Amino acid sequence: MDNHTGGGLLLYIKRYSFWLKAGLPSLLFAFFFFVLSISNVYTETYHLEKFSTANETIRSPITIENERKTQQKIREATQSVDERYTVSSAITEERVGKVTEIFDAVNKTRDLNVNAESSSYDKAAQLKTLLSDDISEALPSALFRPLVDAGKSDLDEAHSLLESSLMAAFKDGIRAADLSDAEDNLKLKIKYSSLPEDMKSAISDIGVFALKENALFDPQKTDQARKEAASQIEPVMIRAGEVLVTKGSTITSEIYEELQIAGLLDTQRNGLPIIGLALFSLLLGGIMFYESVRGLRSNKLTIRHIAVILLVSFFMVTMMKIMSLYATTSQPVYYALPAATGAMLIKLLCNERLAIIMSLVYAVMACVLFNGEIAGVLNAQAGIYMALSQLAGAYFLVNTKDKLAIVKSSTGVAGVNILALLFFLFISFEKYSWFELFLYCGYGVMAAFLAAVLTIGLLPFIETGFGLLSDNKLLMLANPNHPLLRKILTEAPGTYHHSVMVANLSESACESVGANGLLARVAAYYHDLGKTVRPHYFIENQMGMRNPHDFLDPEQSAEIIINHPYDGAELLKKEKLPEEIIDIAKQHHGTTLLKYFYYKAKENDTVVREESYRYPGPKPQSREAAIVAICDSVEAAVRSLNQPTEEEIQEIVHGIIENRLLDGQFDDCNLTFKELNKVERSIWETLHGIYHSRIQYPNPGKLERAAK
Repeated sequence: MDNHTGGGLLLYIKRYSFWLKAGLPSLLFAFFFFVLSISNVYTETYHLEKFSTANETIRSPITIENERKTQQKIREATQSVDERYTVSSAITEERVGKVTEIFDAVNKTRDLNVNAESSSYDKAAQLKTLLSDDISEALPSALFRPLVDAGKSDLDEAHSLLESSLMAAFKDGIRAADLSDAEDNLKLKIKYSSLPEDMKSAISDIGVFALKENALFDPQKTDQARKEAASQIEPVMIRAGEVLVTKGSTITSEIYEELQIAGLLDTQRNGLPIIGLALFSLLLGGIMFYESVRGLRSNKLTIRHIAVILLVSFFMVTMMKIMSLYATTSQPVYYALPAATGAMLIKLLCNERLAIIMSLVYAVMACVLFNGEIAGVLNAQAGIYMALSQLAGAYFLVNTKDKLAIVKSSTGVAGVNILALLFFLFISFEKYSWFELFLYCGYGVMAAFLAAVLTIGLLPFIETGFGLLSDNKLLMLANPNHPLLRKILTEAPGTYHHSVMVANLSESACESVGANGLLARVAAYYHDLGKTVRPHYFIENQMGMRNPHDFLDPEQSAEIIINHPYDGAELLKKEKLPEEIIDIAKQHHGTTLLKYFYYKAKENDTVVREESYRYPGPKPQSREAAIVAICDSVEAAVRSLNQPTEEEIQEIVHGIIENRLLDGQFDDCNLTFKELNKVERSIWETLHGIYHSRIQYPNPGKLERAAK
């Protein structure tokens, strides 16, 4: 296999390994959630028959409409609606007009026969000729004789009584079925009136003639009324959690139908909820996968960080599942869930972005896990509460360098929990006692307190188990009483002072480009630990003694100097310090050339292998390592000057960075040119603050002699 093929294979393996590092934990995360939440979405089915006895109490897993019962109620409602009729005013006017016509004709006949001695028969016959054909055909002549012989007052009274009675009957409408009753009512009114007896019969017959159906069936109004009645019917629902059949009860046809509607019979086994849950789990796993890939590409995450995220996720999902077994509608004990634990752990051990994103993922999971194992239901209240609590944990955990930061953040989480709980209680419109309000608020405070306790308790174990470096651990390593720092101080005091100066420069430079300043500071404290193996071979520790290198060959001197990063790495590894600090100690000289001894060797021998005077590397692999390397060289160079000026400091810083850049020392880290400019400015500004001009005070002895 040639080199090209071998290189391609290695590149392929590296790329495959990269995706595997992010993909496998994400799949495990999705699978774990899928397994724990199957019972929350999958409906158990039963083998049941009609008229058999139920072996257990069965509840509906879903809320669904019983369409048959709903339609039955709608039919009953529409059938109970009476037919709608429209009262015809035209018919009313027409029939009342017939009565008016009769009395007008009677008055006309009376006027024509005022002076004539006509008989009642003649007057009635004459009257009939004045009437419309339909009236004359319907009413006999004999009917009108009492009217033409009646007095004016009786006639007017009869007309008024008949007209008012007809108007009263027509006002509410007369249907065909009601016509007989209307006639009877009219006859009774006339019967008990004060009219002469001979007129009552005639008036009754005229009234019966005038009465006619004036309420006509209205299909549109009837249909509208039935539609309104149907719209008032609420659907007959089978509610989620409703008991469909109790243990020992007989399964009637109605109960069997409800079981069938709820999908609880074996013949209705449905795999779609499982498919939906699988897709949902893969979606959440995909979010974790994307963030893992993003973090690995930017070197902000390692496989250990991803393993921690997976472990915290397992812990959070398991904790939610256990809590869900005891949560009910009346006792939402998930209010006491220490939800902020996951967010605070991930922020402390990884970064804030991941803490926020995983908080939202856990909140969405809570919607499923706290649904009371009722398929098709999501508990939005639990999800919102989880999201707010976790985001509060990530937000209030600001100063991670403070040992009390976790405790301080828990007070903020408690406040957010209480506000969220009060929102849920007040928006429900239910009446709560003061005891219940304090109980639920107590749940919120307990959740925040437990989150702080769990975070503080789990943090050291996770850090130690996965070899992760958190701010808390860095602060512990930065303690001057640490054995290794005491070793540097006592055995190589000059190196210790140099390391402190490099730490100050490195921290400010890292923070200027968004790198981990605390990591750079602590790593700088330990980066020259290897010098304690042979402290006097390094110039900062040669106080009042001759330089030992004056008695050694350049190659021997170079070997001693070159070994110090790797001697330090071995000592750090032996003391089990974090890998990040060991790497910076090993990489802080990269593959640079030991120029002094190289050129000294060339003075004695023209054939000198440059590789013998170069550090074997590796080159700095992170921004922090590269910045510590720059600050290490800059501090040594500036310290060699007696009274450095601002221009000299700027020239030295720029020259060292430029030489390292041209030498390819930054090829393996992700420092950009823009960031290098920021690093350069930060270093010389810090150095200028250290070496700024001071007033030269006179010698006290000279002042005393001058005073004499």
